[in-house]
Amino acid sequence: MRITALIFAASMVYGQESLTLEEAVTRALGNHPLLAEGQRRIQAAQGQQRQAGLRLNPRLVLQAENLRGPGQVPFVYGRDTDNFAYLTQTFETAGKRGKRVELASQGLRSTELELAVLRRQVARSVVLAYWSAAGSERMRELLDESVRTFQQVVEYHEARVREGAMAESDLLRVKLEAGRFALAANNAKLDAARARIELFRTMGETAFPEVKFTEPLELREDRGVLGEAAEALRKRPEVELAATRLEQAKRQLAVAQATATPNVEGLFGYKRTNGFDTLLAGMQLDLPFANRNQGNIQTATAEIKAAEANRAATEAIVRAEVEAARAEYEVRRKQVSEFLGRLKEEASETSKIAQAAYRLGGADLLRLLDAERLRIEIDLLNYRAMMEYRQSAAALEFALGVKP
Repeated sequence: MRITALIFAASMVYGQESLTLEEAVTRALGNHPLLAEGQRRIQAAQGQQRQAGLRLNPRLVLQAENLRGPGQVPFVYGRDTDNFAYLTQTFETAGKRGKRVELASQGLRSTELELAVLRRQVARSVVLAYWSAAGSERMRELLDESVRTFQQVVEYHEARVREGAMAESDLLRVKLEAGRFALAANNAKLDAARARIELFRTMGETAFPEVKFTEPLELREDRGVLGEAAEALRKRPEVELAATRLEQAKRQLAVAQATATPNVEGLFGYKRTNGFDTLLAGMQLDLPFANRNQGNIQTATAEIKAAEANRAATEAIVRAEVEAARAEYEVRRKQVSEFLGRLKEEASETSKIAQAAYRLGGADLLRLLDAERLRIEIDLLNYRAMMEYRQSAAALEFALGVKP
């Protein structure tokens, strides 16, 4: 029965989909609905840029004057009416069209950078969720293995009790320890499922299949993460976005100031009056006595101040993120490189000594159980520490602007 269960479990693992970290990030960046929305926003901004560069259309005016109602005689249409046919064209002043194009271009660039920031946020969330899911899965596997090991220990001691070579109270102690690990394994299974579902949620997917995480928690080679805050200020799209929004606010002020200058509207056409064909020409413009666009200019000026404050705040946030991520990374790295490896070796050696002494009758059952429990707890601590180290390294890389 046990062999059949093991074969079934192995077939389930074999049939699982493998998922690498790179595949998870690629799928998220290719299919996430928030990123698809960002692409549509770019298309909308491109439309605004195109519209800003279009020239104003001329206007055709057809007009007849001095028309009379029925019964009013004598009336001859060609003699007694004035007929007009002329074109009007608005000529923009103060370079309004060019300033609108510059403003729309900055708007398009801002939208592109917003998408770049969103891509980085999605990728960062996926990387952190991947390591969380991979670490949770490793801890689940460890506890499942511990449950199977303790089950074998229980069966061994049951046999000894039947033979009269062991007290039944000791068997109860072993069963309690096995039950405690079974409960921990059940909780670990729940944690692993939650972490896996969270990973696929951050990837923007609606299915949450069982997968095999192929990235190892253990480091093959630790080269360290290098970089300074000044480098992050050059690479992070958030900083460029803040600078672009400042330029956008300045372009908005230029448009508002240009709008205060009235446009000139010219007209030229044909007029027929009293049977004579004549030409018509003229011009008109607004007189900026009361409305000189003061409100929009004031608003644009305030937006510039706000954008300057936002840029300063963004740079401060980036510097703080780098320093905080670096501090956590150094602590996690030290834990993994200096402490956990030694603790794991010592716990494993203690467990081996306790097992050997117990078999030879030189140690009691409680000492054996304590040593085995300590080994498992150190292994769990090691997996959690490796998971947190991987996450801290990824967070530092993203803070430095290294990853997309």
